Amino acid sequence: MSALDARAQELVDGLLAEPWGRSSPSVYETGRLVALTPWLAGHDARVRHLLDAQRPDGGWGPESGPGYRIVQTLSAVDALLAAGRTEAAERGLAFAHALLSDLPPLPDMPAIELISASLIRAVNERRPGALPVPEALDDGTLDLVRSLAASGEPLPVKLLHALEILGPGAVGLATAPVEPTGTVGAAPAATAAWLGAEPPPAHDPARRFLETAARQYGGPVAPGVPITVFERGWVLVALARAGLAFHAHPDLLLSLADPIGEHGAPCAAGLPTDADTTSGALHALSLLGSPVAPDCLLGYATDTHFCTWPGEQGKSVTTNAHVLEAFGRALADGPDPRYADAAAKAARFLRETQRPEGFWDDRWHVSPYYATMSAALALAEYGGPESAETVARAVSWVRATRGADGGWGVWGPTAEETALALHVLLLADPATGPGDADARAGADFLEAAGNDHPALWHDKDLYLPEAIVEATVLAARRLAERVLGARRRLDDVLVT
Repeated sequence: MSALDARAQELVDGLLAEPWGRSSPSVYETGRLVALTPWLAGHDARVRHLLDAQRPDGGWGPESGPGYRIVQTLSAVDALLAAGRTEAAERGLAFAHALLSDLPPLPDMPAIELISASLIRAVNERRPGALPVPEALDDGTLDLVRSLAASGEPLPVKLLHALEILGPGAVGLATAPVEPTGTVGAAPAATAAWLGAEPPPAHDPARRFLETAARQYGGPVAPGVPITVFERGWVLVALARAGLAFHAHPDLLLSLADPIGEHGAPCAAGLPTDADTTSGALHALSLLGSPVAPDCLLGYATDTHFCTWPGEQGKSVTTNAHVLEAFGRALADGPDPRYADAAAKAARFLRETQRPEGFWDDRWHVSPYYATMSAALALAEYGGPESAETVARAVSWVRATRGADGGWGVWGPTAEETALALHVLLLADPATGPGDADARAGADFLEAAGNDHPALWHDKDLYLPEAIVEATVLAARRLAERVLGARRRLDDVLVT
C-alpha cells in the first residue's frame, strides 16, 4: 500500500474513531458557552482561547473580509465582559464600535442578522449604549422570532441551530427538542442557551453533550456537533473519486444509508434534512458500491433549481452541483425520466449561475474555488455536451487566477484552495497532462505546503472541517500523481 493510500485508510478509520466529526474550535460558540454556562467544566480554558484568539487590532476573525469579524467579535466581547476580563473586552468593544459604525457587507452566513442583533443587545445590557445598533442587523425580525417562541409556537427547525438568539427565552424551551445525543439544534451554543446559567444534574443529557463537545479541544467547542453524515459523505467522495485505495467498514456505509429517510438525511440530529448532505451520502454510497435510490431528493425541486431545505432563503450552487452528481450516478445504472429531468434542472441552474469571469460562489464557503470545483466537476461528468463551454470557462478562470507561488486562494494561497483548483484542472479539463505548467505548479505547491489550514467554511462563524479538507488535499495529491506522473513521487509525501 502506498503512503497516500495508507493515509487515506487512516483518515477513513478515523471517521469511526471520532463519530461526531472534527471541526476547528469556534470563537463564536466558545464565547456563548463562556457567557451562558460558566459552570461548565473547561470554563477557564474557553476564556483563555478567546484571549489568545484576539487580534492586535482588538477584534476577532480573519483580517480579510471584515464582515466575517462581526459575529466572532461580538460573541467574544460579550463573553469577556461576563467573565470580568475588562482590558481585553474594552479593546474588543472599541473594535466592535468601529465595525458597526461603518458596517461592512454581510457574508451569506446562517442567521447572521439575528445573531448579531441578539449579541449587540446582550453587550448593551452589560454596558448600556456601548454599541450602535445598525438597522441592517436589527430590523425587528429578532423581536418577531422571540415573540413566536414565547407564544409556544414551534420554531422552524433550522432556527433551533441558533436558539441562543432568544436570550433568556431559550432556557428550557418546550418546543426545542433535546436529541438522543443530548444536543439542541446540533450546536453547543444552542444547547447552552437551552440549559441556562444554573447547572443541571450531572446525568442530564444536554449537560453530557456539552461536556463531551468541550472535551474534544480541552474547553473550546466546534460550531456544529455532531457533523457525522456531512463529514463522512464528503470525505469518502473525495477519496473514492481520486482513486485512493481504502476499505470502508460496513458500519461506515450503514451510518450513511440508515439516516436517509423519505426526505433524505440531516447533517446531524437537531437539524432539518437537507439536499446537500443527502446528495453527499448518496454519492458516497454509489461510489463505494452500495447505491441508494435518490428519490428523496425529488422533494427539494423548485421551478428553477433544488433548494437545500424547503423555505431556504437564497440558492446554493454547491447543493445543486451535488444533486446533479447524485442523479447522474443513478442514471448510469439505467434510464429514469424523473432522474433525467432532475439532472437537467440542476445542470441548467449551474450553467445560468456561472459568473461572467467563469467562476461560481456559494453560501457555504468563503472561497469561489469550492463552488467552482463542485459545479465544474458535476457539469463535466453529468452536464452533457451543452455544458462543455461552461466547464471550459471555469477551467480558464482557474488557470488565470493561479498565484506566482503556484497556489490558489481568495485571501492568499492555501493548500485547500489549491487542491480544489487542481481538482478542476485534473478532472474537468481533458487537455491537462504531464506537461501542464499550471497543474505542475499547483502540485509542487501542495508538496511544500503544511497542514495549517485556515477556516473557510460557513456556519455561524467560519470553521474548518478538518477531515474533509485533509481528504480534499489528499485526493488532489493522488490525482496529480496519476495525471502528471510527478517528477518526484508525491506518493512519498505523507500528510500528518
